[in-house]
Amino acid sequence: MTELDATPDISGVRNSLTQVKDTAGTRAFRIVNGVILTVVSVVTLYPFLNIIAKAFSAEGEIAAGRVNVVPRGFNLTTFDAVMSDPTFWNDYKNTVVYTVVGTIISMILTTTFAYAISRPGLRGRSGFIGIAVFTMFFSGGLIPNYILVTQWLHMKNTIWAIVLPGALSVFNLLVMKSFFENFPSELEEAAALDGMSIYGIFLRIVLPLSKPVIATMVLFYAVAQWNSWFGAFIYLDDKNLFPVMMYLRNLIAAASGAQEVTGSQTDAVQIGANIQSVTMLLTVLPIMCVYPFIQKYFVSGIMLGSVKG
Repeated sequence: MTELDATPDISGVRNSLTQVKDTAGTRAFRIVNGVILTVVSVVTLYPFLNIIAKAFSAEGEIAAGRVNVVPRGFNLTTFDAVMSDPTFWNDYKNTVVYTVVGTIISMILTTTFAYAISRPGLRGRSGFIGIAVFTMFFSGGLIPNYILVTQWLHMKNTIWAIVLPGALSVFNLLVMKSFFENFPSELEEAAALDGMSIYGIFLRIVLPLSKPVIATMVLFYAVAQWNSWFGAFIYLDDKNLFPVMMYLRNLIAAASGAQEVTGSQTDAVQIGANIQSVTMLLTVLPIMCVYPFIQKYFVSGIMLGSVKG
């Protein structure tokens, strides 16, 4: 017998260890789990499908409650009214600019601040953390913020009034701080021994290895900035600077007012019937296009950067 022949065959043992015994309890769990996941999926998808159906349905069908997940009385009146207006595209461009600029500023502030307060050797570290946490529970209020932005900082009717007041989320800061605290210190020590500065370590070692949590924070900030309209409502008077959310808000108000006044089957009433569905669809569409590209980082980013006690 050769040495090769004498080698024991352990493939069967390995296969038996990797296989889960299919018991009645296991089968029952799979069935219940499948049913629950199916119900959750239907409950989650139905409202979105209903919004899409209403966006392409006629006003009469919507008013009669006959629209579920399939459009009835297919029409594009509202889409034509919104997308043929050059103001819509100008406001859409403004929203893209606000989202890109605001997300970049937010990520710069969040990553640098989080990395600094995650270093145990930072002097006054607990004080900086306390100041950040304090702002989660206490704020100056709307009027002091308005005075600060408009009179002291003179940012009214500028892009900075939109992207700076809410540039730093303390919750996102704490999540990223927790992630950096669990970052392998051996990598930073090795880079320091090679003569790399703290800025080089942060830019060339830490950030490239933090893609999951960075992608998650980018998604959070971008969605918040894209959906924001209240800042523009109080800080902007120039209609050329309005984001698309302000355009859609004003359109809803105008269409609803026209419907209450006229009560007739005009184009304004038609728009008033399904304008909310069109608004929601146009709002969520860009995020839906971006999400698949960063979805693979989303779950791992949340888990790796979760706040630990």
